[in-house]
Amino acid sequence: MRDTDAAMTDDDANEGTPPGLPAPAPLGTSALPEGTYDGVTVLVTGGGTGLGKAIAAEFARLGADLVIASRKEERLKAARDELAALGGRVTAVPCDIRDPERVAEVFDAAREACGLPGVLVNNAAANFPVPAEDMSPNAWRSVVDITLTGTFFMTREFARRHLAAGTPGSVINIGASYAWTGGPGFAHSAAAKAGVHSLVESLAVEWGPYGIQVNGLVPGLMPHGDMTADIRGNLDRAAPAPEHAADEPRQGLGSRQPALRVGAPRELGWAATFLASPYARFITGHTLVVDGANWQRRGLVSPEVVTVREQMGRGPFEG
Repeated sequence: MRDTDAAMTDDDANEGTPPGLPAPAPLGTSALPEGTYDGVTVLVTGGGTGLGKAIAAEFARLGADLVIASRKEERLKAARDELAALGGRVTAVPCDIRDPERVAEVFDAAREACGLPGVLVNNAAANFPVPAEDMSPNAWRSVVDITLTGTFFMTREFARRHLAAGTPGSVINIGASYAWTGGPGFAHSAAAKAGVHSLVESLAVEWGPYGIQVNGLVPGLMPHGDMTADIRGNLDRAAPAPEHAADEPRQGLGSRQPALRVGAPRELGWAATFLASPYARFITGHTLVVDGANWQRRGLVSPEVVTVREQMGRGPFEG
């Protein structure tokens, strides 16, 4: 071995390895001015856990009063206490968004607590992986009713109240990239999210003349502690190594992303606060994807086909 070879360092060995996208700014920082949402009430469905709670937190840091809604009351209480520590009022309201009467009650509670919400974030959704041939009618109805029908009921109630009051407002629908690409193993959710995407484009045109923005926001892979066990299991099968967090060296799930890292939930929150802010008033009918280019095709040729059943570790369909 030559002396120069023996002297090679770890840095030399890694030379030429692409660095991926930089890590996000620290938690608690924001690009928007302090107090951007002072005096504004923000209603977030599914705000008790995961990405919904992360979105709510970024609005709270900018001065918003929060109303968080979810079906699970025990999670709402814990989230309310956590979010209240960021400042501003936080109201937690249990709600099944599939029921128009319960939806109206959420807005009544919000108005009584801190005023008519000026921003609505439709984050609540249902999802679980299942081969389409194994999907029961109830499974289909449950996911579509929560994800699509519930989103419409919430958005309709928001708009009706602002139309009656003659006030502007902003709606953000949390979508999914498989609304465009299809979602093998998630046919119910992909179909519902395609409908949610269509609502963004239709309602932005209908309600733009009245001062109501409607935009979409699509998250990439942003692991968090509230992910369901079946979705977490799928990720673990894909990358058994610890996932590459937004602030850590590349490994695990990060190596499967063009950004060479996964996203941080706060990055979705920052995008939401921008879309509903005074600095984005001319943006409506648009869907912003925050996923490090993960949904685009990335290879010269497509990979070999592995059936959904095989990916999920299921045996042959037996009827």
